[in-house]
Amino acid sequence: MAKEQIHYGLEHHGILQPGMVYWNLSVPALYEEALRRREGMLAAAGPLVVRTGHHTGRSPNDKFIVREASTVDEVWWGKINHPLSEHRFESLRARMLAYLQGRDLFVQHRFAGADPAYRIGVRFITEMAWHNLFVQNLFISPSHEELLNFVPDFTVITLPNFHATPEIDGTNSDVFIVLDFERKLVLIGGTSYAGEMKKAIFTTLNYLLPHHHVLPMHCAANVGQDGRVALFFGLSGTGKTTLSADPQRTLIGDDEHGWSDRGIFNFEGGCYAKLIRLSPEAEPDIYQTTQRFGTILENVAIDPLTRQLDLDDGSLTENTRGAYPIRFIDNIDSTGTTGHPQDIVFLTADALGILPPIAQLTPEQAMYHFLSGYTSKVAGTEKGLGHEPEVVFSACFGAPFMALHPHVYADLLGQKIVRHRARVWLVNTGWTGGSYGEGDRMPIQQTRAMLSAALSGALDQVKTVVDPLFGFRIPIACPGVEAKLLNPRLTWSDPANYDLQALKLAQRFVDNFRQFEAMVSPEVLQGAPSLTLQPDLVSMR
Repeated sequence: MAKEQIHYGLEHHGILQPGMVYWNLSVPALYEEALRRREGMLAAAGPLVVRTGHHTGRSPNDKFIVREASTVDEVWWGKINHPLSEHRFESLRARMLAYLQGRDLFVQHRFAGADPAYRIGVRFITEMAWHNLFVQNLFISPSHEELLNFVPDFTVITLPNFHATPEIDGTNSDVFIVLDFERKLVLIGGTSYAGEMKKAIFTTLNYLLPHHHVLPMHCAANVGQDGRVALFFGLSGTGKTTLSADPQRTLIGDDEHGWSDRGIFNFEGGCYAKLIRLSPEAEPDIYQTTQRFGTILENVAIDPLTRQLDLDDGSLTENTRGAYPIRFIDNIDSTGTTGHPQDIVFLTADALGILPPIAQLTPEQAMYHFLSGYTSKVAGTEKGLGHEPEVVFSACFGAPFMALHPHVYADLLGQKIVRHRARVWLVNTGWTGGSYGEGDRMPIQQTRAMLSAALSGALDQVKTVVDPLFGFRIPIACPGVEAKLLNPRLTWSDPANYDLQALKLAQRFVDNFRQFEAMVSPEVLQGAPSLTLQPDLVSMR
């Protein structure tokens, strides 16, 4: 332990008389500690394989924000953000501090936000070595000089072996993720799923940045060889990480970004990719990270004798994950920053097989679909999901992480789209030829071809047709893509059934959007789908 790393000690957080405290250990040192403590196994090619136990995904019902003077009128309270009283928080915190006495701890200092004007310094305090390696991989490294005088803006304490008592703590279970914006403190317990730390910081930035006219976004970002920037919005399982890791484009980041008046900046310094059935042919950039020292593999199957991996094995969970530094991807921008986007892509995994594989939206339609956030949650991402996709509407393509009301983020997005004249595309990476169970998942090679055509401008001169229900424009041709695939109705064996199901989906959009109607302009409401399908329009399809 170097003295310069502990000038702002743990006593500032009320942590007294801990056991050994390990400050900012290197990757090899954290490997040694994790293996010594039997937290994981070393795979043949070098990654560290860990298990997260019962909790193999996020626990959204166990996330709380402390309700106090600064949050009471600002936070989007409801099913997403559950309130916890200050009294309950202090009681829980006191019991956690008592638990920490005499226990070994790992401390890691990181930044969230690649733009120094908007970044926050975060101190992560964990009882597991591999959790410390996780945050080292996922967030941004301070320089040696910055470490010397590091004082955290926020602190995250993660204790998987400490469990809440619902009757005492006011929680829904023994798991808890509690954010206190006044005390600048996050408490996590009862779960080993490391993604809770990542998303707690994302929620924190979602709360802070709009006050500085910065739009926090659940999106990936990359840059083409022509310098054009693209954003990829979407929930887990829609293809953000896979599609943004394009060998022909420079990666800025795969999951979380801010859009300021200066441009786009990554919140993170690493990637947290889904790995189930990962293909070395279709996804070579991500696949090679699973064969490297330094990568953490969560709940990936491993042969205990040969230590060989089986990425196709989902017996523990469909939500197998790899956490690795972004530098493990070959074609990246190490600054984590770039200019304003020319193209914005809304990714949806439509399990109903209704939406087209690609369509262009007007600014008003973009606002409508951003607030709607239609997609299908895939198995394993959250605790309690089954094997079949669940159709959901997730505002801003990331409602679980939005601390403020969605219209705050939508208003910022609309302003920036107009100011920077960004084109907006809707891309369905879900099903075609029928709904889940009947149709097939959209081939990733076809999605890549459509995206390449859209982002290069190849679709600009292609004739389009207007979808009679949803109103967006669908290209009738695309290089490298079978024309029939572009019109989802033509891929169904029963077009009449497609029309019926499309009308049902349109109704679900309208029903969901009622919660936002009073907060948006009449122009945004014009982006809503129609609820009538005229016979002459059906024949045109």
